[in-house]
Amino acid sequence: MMDVGKKELLKMRIDPAMKQFLLYLDESNALGKKFIIQDLDETHVFVLAELVNFLQERVGELMDQNSFPITQK
Repeated sequence: MMDVGKKELLKMRIDPAMKQFLLYLDESNALGKKFIIQDLDETHVFVLAELVNFLQERVGELMDQNSFPITQK
């Protein structure tokens, strides 16, 4: 586990596929620094609370990329 001093942490419950996306972002330093403090199990991680809003934006971008508009007839 990484030493985070007195930074606020958040325990996230996510599905395994989303966890893999977050692990990828963390390993590639996509946010400029590591944000996953501890990988707890298949569906839980501790992250830096200060980056949660940015993580939500990145997840939203991923969802937008994987969504297709419904065409009307």
